[in-house]
Amino acid sequence: MDADTPTDEVLDELVATIESRKAELPEDSYTTTLFTHEKGKNYALEKLGEEATETILAAKDDDREELLYESADLVYHLLVVLAMHDASLDDLREELKKRF
Repeated sequence: MDADTPTDEVLDELVATIESRKAELPEDSYTTTLFTHEKGKNYALEKLGEEATETILAAKDDDREELLYESADLVYHLLVVLAMHDASLDDLREELKKRF
């Protein structure tokens, strides 16, 4: 993902990168670690839980900068877990759309 990616396309670019890592499993990628860890899916789920807790604590502390930082980590890990279950960003968008 490059710095010129328009803001409204960042999630699509991130998902494309996650899917690429899932398919190619490059050795030097943190995302690859989430897909291939010896704990299996539990490792990614633990990371998702950890990031959720850190996001909650940042919100509790009224630390906007930390809240945004941890929220980005939370979204990233959520997108990895969704990819593990073959759920796309469009699937998530569709689910959200149903709720309006």
